[in-house]
Amino acid sequence: MNKTIFLTGIAFGILAILLGAFGAHGLEERLSQSAQNSFETAVRYQMYHALFLLVLGRLEAVPGIAVRWVFYLILSGVIAFSFSIYLLSTTEITGLKINYLGLLTPLGGILLISGWTLLGYRVYKYLS
Repeated sequence: MNKTIFLTGIAFGILAILLGAFGAHGLEERLSQSAQNSFETAVRYQMYHALFLLVLGRLEAVPGIAVRWVFYLILSGVIAFSFSIYLLSTTEITGLKINYLGLLTPLGGILLISGWTLLGYRVYKYLS
């Protein structure tokens, strides 16, 4: 088991639950429906990848170096994707002018897709 990956999955899961509750109860009357939906999407993707990291941390079917690269891609992807959406969706109440962060969201998506693709390739190659 890779303790760092596993603990990162746990931390992302806890944070997703906290942010999800905050979004549902603390922001519901302060954000537009569109912003709430975006915030919820960020929480959902963060939780999906928290669970992904829990599995990855226990995965023994792929060599360690490949697992580390998958971890780095997923970690940076969640930060770029979900956290940019958290910030962008709350600009109505923060007043921050951070529209340029919108460039991070698709980059985060590409990093997440790359992590999944690399894992699929390494599992296929290792198990073939």
